[in-house]
Parts: sequence; structure tokens; C-alpha cells
Amino acid sequence: MATEPAKDVPRRSLVSRLRDRNGDDRPHFLVCGADPLVYTLAEELMSSGRSLRLTVIVPRDLRADVPDFHDLRSRGVRVIAADRLDERTFRAAGLAGAAALALVMPDDMINLHAALCARAVEGDLRLVIRMFTTGLAQGVRRLFTDCAVLSDAGMAAPAFVAAALGGVAPTHFRYAGRTLYVAHRAEVADAHVVLTLAAPADAGQVAVLPGEPEPDDRLPTDLVLAEAVGRVAEPAATARRLVRSGRRRRPWLSVRRAMRVGISRKLAIAVAVAVAITVAAGAVLTSYTHVDGVWESVYTTLLTVVGSSDVEPHRDPVAQVAQVVLTIAGVALLPLVTAAIVDGLVKTRLARDRGEVLGLHADHVVLVGLGNVGTRVLRQLNDLGLDVVAIDRAPDARGARVAEELGVPLIVGDASRDEILRAASIDTCRSLLVLSTDDAVNLQAALHARAARPDVRVVLRLFDDDFARRVEHAFNINISRSVSRLCAPVFAASMLDREVLATIPVDRHAVLVATVQVLPGSALDGAPLSSAEKAGRARVISMRAAGQDWVDWTPDPRRILVAGDEVVVVARRGGLRVLLEQATPLIEGQLDTAGQ
Repeated sequence: MATEPAKDVPRRSLVSRLRDRNGDDRPHFLVCGADPLVYTLAEELMSSGRSLRLTVIVPRDLRADVPDFHDLRSRGVRVIAADRLDERTFRAAGLAGAAALALVMPDDMINLHAALCARAVEGDLRLVIRMFTTGLAQGVRRLFTDCAVLSDAGMAAPAFVAAALGGVAPTHFRYAGRTLYVAHRAEVADAHVVLTLAAPADAGQVAVLPGEPEPDDRLPTDLVLAEAVGRVAEPAATARRLVRSGRRRRPWLSVRRAMRVGISRKLAIAVAVAVAITVAAGAVLTSYTHVDGVWESVYTTLLTVVGSSDVEPHRDPVAQVAQVVLTIAGVALLPLVTAAIVDGLVKTRLARDRGEVLGLHADHVVLVGLGNVGTRVLRQLNDLGLDVVAIDRAPDARGARVAEELGVPLIVGDASRDEILRAASIDTCRSLLVLSTDDAVNLQAALHARAARPDVRVVLRLFDDDFARRVEHAFNINISRSVSRLCAPVFAASMLDREVLATIPVDRHAVLVATVQVLPGSALDGAPLSSAEKAGRARVISMRAAGQDWVDWTPDPRRILVAGDEVVVVARRGGLRVLLEQATPLIEGQLDTAGQ
């Protein structure tokens, strides 16, 4: 749809912006991507409960791990194949007049260029941009107005770190002068607990956002959202100290492993035999020679080894035999030692060039895949003081330079091969994180690791959430996660003008912390605050009265809401959707009905 650039026309009203030339008043949203996130985000938008038009732009040569869009097409989604995200593509897709555009290509530069082209077509547009590079993301936020810059890697990394350590993801956020963080109830004083995020339920299940339990029913393992009072980073700092104290360095074991790599078995045996003969002959010689003390014994033996002993025809015959044997052993020992040193240096250099790990690692994390998510996970594990060994098939992977900067050994190879896992000391690791972008490779690596060591803790990245759940049970994988499923709710919420403060991974779910503003004429306008509270779906943590800056962190549930009030909730995506519908004025619902 060709229109004049938005920068040359005045800002239009909401209704005129959302009205299609064919009379369709539903808001138009566009999503551009090339990996599984584009599909999951499109599915999330179509399940948002909002009446909307959705256009998806994907490359003609789409990656094999992206599901077919047939089911979404049947729900009215328009799918366009284009090799370049430029003004021509956006005009053809009907970007002019659109409500929001999500750019979730896996390349920061492509997303930035597409954002510039999109604003040339429609200046009055909300942008949601996927960015990996932190510095670039900050610059993009300053460049565009009405823009949300999100990192799927940044959102997913804490969940994988927590899964690898068997603990809580290091999640915290700041709002209205207070910092809230996630912890187990046993780590937090009762006075600082804001609400319960998750608690054990029947049949080994987890209850997400349950009602607050009675004091007698509270468990130390409950996951809670707590307020940090003067000691914001206490859980992370405690974990870091525990991790570092548990890392028992055994340098002699590392030397032994390096010697195994650098010295051949036959040469090592020859050196050992020569040394044994030298020691035995030296002991016999000194016992039949009048020497005083240990040093004179060592002195006599070493000089005899290097051929500096004198012929003594009147010495005891046993001492003479020992002297001859010691001299001959010395003649053999010196070349053997020289050969071992040279052989070790050459083999060690070759092993390092192949990416083999020479030092012995114990209680470490083996990280497979140094893409966007793997690189973020690597940084967080390093920040926590954990020993990490990384594996990637590409020597120039995105995180290869980061691994080099952090001093993390990187093995270049296929993690599905047993020798690669052995080189990463899979036998002594505390957990295995498999985070490459290929589901088949990830599953194969996880199964090989389990075959090599049945008790290893395995955390697996898979695209499809249902497949991940089934794999977890069928193959006894500890935890499997879908990055796109964790992150898509946040991208969708940002497109729908929802202010998401944080994303908290809880079990297999992504719980959102978001602000909800009560609009005039909505169902919440004139309703008690308790109507926004739904156990298991949405929980209120604070509210701000209309026209005021002060935030009430313990609001009375009987308080009557009025237009302009702002409520902060912790909610699952379905609960947030229902709550936003309650806060939406009736006129928008009438417009949606008219558009249908």
C-alpha cells in the first residue's frame, strides 16, 4: 500500500491510523523474522484475545526449524516472503497506518536498517526491535521514539543459568524506588516477601501465582518475589561465594592430564623404567659407599648419572655393579627426558590448536553452543564464579571471542561426538547446557552425554515447548526449555502497548511484571481493586492513584479504582490479557466489533 511518508503529514488520530482502506478498523500489526521466534510471536499475538490484523514477513529461504505457517494462515494471518526489509517491502505489506511493527530478525544490523526504512514509511508507529548488542540497543532507544528494544537472549539466559545450577534465576527489577528480586522463601525474611510466585502442588506439579498460604503452610522452597532492603545483591553474592568455595582447585591433577595429552604411553613407560633403575642403582651405590647424609647420596648418584664418576678398582664389587648400572641408566635417561620434553611440547601445542582442554576440570559447567543465548549464559556463569568449558562447531562463533576474553576454554567440534564430550571433562562436570540453535544436534548431544554419564544434569534448549516437555519426560532430561516460548509473551506485550517491567522465568512459564492503567469507561473503572486479583493468573503488588507519584505497596483490596489509576501486577500471559481487557474502555470493543 503506497502512501506518502508519515514524516510529511501531521499526526493522525487513532481511529484514522487503524482504519484500512477496505474499511477494516482492526489494528494492523506486522512481524518480521527468520527464526522460530517469528512464528511463536505471531502465534502469541493471535492468541492475545485482541481483534487484530497480522502480517508476517519472512525470507523466501526460511530456516528449516521454523514451523509451517499453514495453521496461522487459516486464522487470517497474512504471510509475505521477501528477501529484503526495505521501504518497498513495507509499503507492499501495508505498513502505512499500522499500529506496531516487530523486527525480530537474528541480526542486529538488519533490524536497525529495517527500523529506519519502516519509520520512513510510517512515522507514527510503535517499534519493537530485537537486539543482542547491549551498546547498540541503548543507542537505538535514543534514536527512535515509541520504541521497545528487547533481547531474547537476555531474557532467556537467567532461566538456563538457574536450571544448570538447580537454583533460582538471578532476576531482579526496580520500580518506584524499590528493587524486587526472586528468591526462595528460606532466603528472605517474611516481612520482605511481596508475594508467592510458585509453590509445590500435588503430583509433583508447580502452582504458579497461588494465593498466599497460611503461615503453617509456607514452605522454604516456595519461590517468592521479595523486596531488597539495603542488600540488593545478597542472593547472587551468596551464590557466588558458595560456588567459589566449592571449586577445589587441584593443580597436580591438571598437570597429570596435560602430561597424558603431551607424552605418549610408550615414552612415559621408558622414562619411568629408566628413572626406577636410576633410583635403585643409586640407592645400592650409596649404601656401599661411605657417605654422610641424604645430600651426599643424591650428589653421588647425580654425578654418576651424568658420567662424572671416577673408576675405583678397589671399591666393593656390589658398589661397582651399581655404579656401572647407574652410568648406563644415565646414558639412556638423559635422551629419554629430552625426547619426552620435546614430544610433550609439540603434542601440547597441537592439542591447543585443535581446541582440546588440557587442564582437568571438576564441578564445572559444559556449555554447548555460543550463539546469542549461549554467549549471555557464558557471561552470567562467569560472573557467578563458575568454571565453564565451552563447545561449538564453529571456531568463529559469536561467543568465541567472549570465551577468549574470559579465559574460558573452547573446544571446536561436534558435541554429539563422545570424544568431544570427554575432552570437556563430562565425567566430572556438574551440569551440561546444550544451547545451540539446532534441535536435532541438541537432543543428540544430550543423549550422548547421558550415555557417557547417566547421572549428569542436562539442560536442553528446544524450539517447540510441547516437544521439550515430552523429551524431558521420555529421555529423563532434567530440564528442557524453548527460548522463543519464554520470550514471545514479552515481545507481544510490547507490541500491544503494554508496559512490561520484567520477565520472571517460573518453571516452564514466563511470568510478566506489567503496569495496567485504568481507562475511563472500562470494567475496572469503579470496581474494587480485588477484581484485578486472580489467584493463579494475576496478582497485584502495588498501585498508583491517578495524578499522584506516590506508590502504595500495600493497597487495600477494597479500594475503588478510578480512571487514571495505575496497577502493577505479576501475571501469566492469559491473566494479563484478561486484565487488560477489563482496563480497556468499551469504545475500543465497539470498534473491534465494527471491524469484524
